[in-house]
Amino acid sequence: MTESNLQQQILTFLNANQEGSFTAAEIGTALKQSEAEFTLSVQALAGLERAGKVAVTDTGKWAIVKVAAGLSGTFHGNDKGFGFVAYDDEQPDAYINPDHTKHAMTGDTVEMKILRPSKPGSDRGPEGEVTKVTERHYTQIVGEFRSKRDAKLPSVIGEVLLKDKKLGSYTFDVLDGGIHPVDGEVVTADVTGYPTDLDPQLLSGVATKVIGNADEPGIDILQIVYAHDVPSEFPQEVLDEANAIPDTVQEADKDGRVDITDQPLVTIDSIESKDLDDAVVAWKLPNGNYHLGVSIADVSYYVKEGSALDKEAYKRGTSVYLTDRVIPMLPKRLSNGICSLNEGVERLSMTCDMEIDGTGKVVSHKIYPSLMKSHARMTYKGVNKILEAHDAKTMERYDSLVGMFETMAELHKILVKKRHQRGAIDFDAPEAKIIVDAEGHPTDIELRERGLAERMIESFMLAANETVAEHYDRMHVPFLYRVHETPDGDRVKSFFDLLNVFGINAKGDPNNLKPKMLQSVLKEVAGTPEEQMVQTMMLRSMKQAKYSDQPLGHFGLGAEYYTHFTSPIRRYPDDMVHRMIRWYAANGDSDAAKAKYADKLPQIAQDTSERERRSIDTERATDDMKKAEYMADHVGEDFDAVVSSVLKFGMFVELPNTVEGLIHISNMKDDFYDYDESHLALIGERHHHIFQIGQPIRVHLEKVDKDAAAVDFTIVDPRTAPTTDIRVAHDNHGNGGRRGNGNRGNRNFHNNAKRDEKNGGKKFNHYQSNRNKAGRSGKTNFHGDRKK
Repeated sequence: MTESNLQQQILTFLNANQEGSFTAAEIGTALKQSEAEFTLSVQALAGLERAGKVAVTDTGKWAIVKVAAGLSGTFHGNDKGFGFVAYDDEQPDAYINPDHTKHAMTGDTVEMKILRPSKPGSDRGPEGEVTKVTERHYTQIVGEFRSKRDAKLPSVIGEVLLKDKKLGSYTFDVLDGGIHPVDGEVVTADVTGYPTDLDPQLLSGVATKVIGNADEPGIDILQIVYAHDVPSEFPQEVLDEANAIPDTVQEADKDGRVDITDQPLVTIDSIESKDLDDAVVAWKLPNGNYHLGVSIADVSYYVKEGSALDKEAYKRGTSVYLTDRVIPMLPKRLSNGICSLNEGVERLSMTCDMEIDGTGKVVSHKIYPSLMKSHARMTYKGVNKILEAHDAKTMERYDSLVGMFETMAELHKILVKKRHQRGAIDFDAPEAKIIVDAEGHPTDIELRERGLAERMIESFMLAANETVAEHYDRMHVPFLYRVHETPDGDRVKSFFDLLNVFGINAKGDPNNLKPKMLQSVLKEVAGTPEEQMVQTMMLRSMKQAKYSDQPLGHFGLGAEYYTHFTSPIRRYPDDMVHRMIRWYAANGDSDAAKAKYADKLPQIAQDTSERERRSIDTERATDDMKKAEYMADHVGEDFDAVVSSVLKFGMFVELPNTVEGLIHISNMKDDFYDYDESHLALIGERHHHIFQIGQPIRVHLEKVDKDAAAVDFTIVDPRTAPTTDIRVAHDNHGNGGRRGNGNRGNRNFHNNAKRDEKNGGKKFNHYQSNRNKAGRSGKTNFHGDRKK
């Protein structure tokens, strides 16, 4: 009997007994094999195991590998060749060994089958095999062209130097058939050839567009824009539509609107803002309550549904803010013109009027289209001079508005108290503003200040967003919401465990988490050295905010209802909200009216969420690159820093200006360092120095790679680090890497890191997974929901 026939017999038997496991002898007996056939049977089992069709159980017996059909997900590759597939929000990622990737690349959508399921109760993922790449993530690349000729490859005219970190191990050949760039030009290229068994690290395609020379100012940012597939140029059809819109409000536009031009509405924004889409007004009512009016630019009146403008805005999803430039969602004729609530001119708006009592409760409200006029273009700095500094000159200049600003400040304090009572989590992480010169070179990094004016406008926008969301939820009509779901219990438990390590008391059930529980943690650490670390880790334990057609609430804000109503110039979801407000006002809440958007909203929510993440990734990549470029001028200098992340391969540190860099474990040469996952710490074996999140540290800037946005530090004097009684057992190195001054540490580190990576996608490790999803700064995109 051939091995192939034996394999088929074994598979037939094991498939018929899928719930059981058997020794080779038991299989032989069941199949009534002779002694000669038994030897072949063992070889057949080994072959089936290599093929991933059978597996050895913990008891040493053989069992069929149950293949889960129809699984699909997103592939994430590693430079070493293996990868993971994220296929289920609740399940750990599936590990894919290098032989089973089908040459999938990071970001590709793939189909896969499970070869070895994860063990019951384990948070380590299963092992899988990619069966098909269904959608390629990289269809276009961008980079600097360099000519290359090879007589053996006559169709190759050059290569593109890939700066995308995810493509660091790949080469891109430029084929004849497209444009022929010259050396030094930055080009886009369409990908036509993907890795194969013969060329596993090769991509190829044709150059399609020259976007500039590599040495030109601003091209570095433009490369990031193209790499993230952010639309940066408006089609002529879109510009033509924008140019056809009058630059002043026409009489016909005023029909059906409430005229509130007599109200002292003001805009309050940053000095550099040119797209002013919100205006506020407030006064005290005779009954002691407050009137708060929030008027928002009625962009959707001009951006008609289905128009070229609308389709382009949907494609972009949001404006993108990049150091020294903005890629707007709408052409500037609209964003800085007719849709901007500029001082002293009539503008169309959508208004939410609220009556708010002394406890911060909205006791009545009205949402309606309006005609408004801004009475002053105020800046945060100017209002802070009035409310915080009581600057006499500024108060005299805006004498007629000072009383209203003081009323607004009173109302803001009431609203803040109300939010705190319901458990809203108030993060106050520093944000950086990168200053660049005329050539785009960074000259400084400043921390943005959030004064009373910034917080006040934040309070008013939150109130309007919540009021609009609740109104339409209570109407029981299809609507678009901004949601932030309750964090996963396992993540919260890990966060609570970490807090306990630092002696911080976290009360409550991680599986029934309430915002107040986290708020109390922040209150406990306020003003302590651990405050920033706790904020960062808390953010990393949370889910991302997103858009949804379901009113799932907003955990971070402690809000039962929330939407985005207040920024339609720069966010497409806000335009959709305005559009639906107008639709329901005209058509009511009949079944026919509800049907218009009911089936469209889930896709709109998904698409706008994805485009928001694209924007965030692009902004973060640009900031990281410019921060690295800034630090390149300071190589060789020493800095005070704080340990922001500790991992198996080293630790990240953050400077006061928010620049973050890596101290790789290979550069910690004073000792052998063990990684203690339970304490998120690196601990020296001989001298017992410990490095932990939140720990102050003095660092030396060794080198910077601007293209990779990598900043590398070393420790100035490891002997100044505190010592610890914690000991990491060496037989636990599977849970943490070792590294030190010799080959022993280097070998253990790499072997154990590889083993940990193989044993579970989301387990490698929970902290690193969250860190990647939230970004090194620890911010989830709900952080921006507190702003306009």
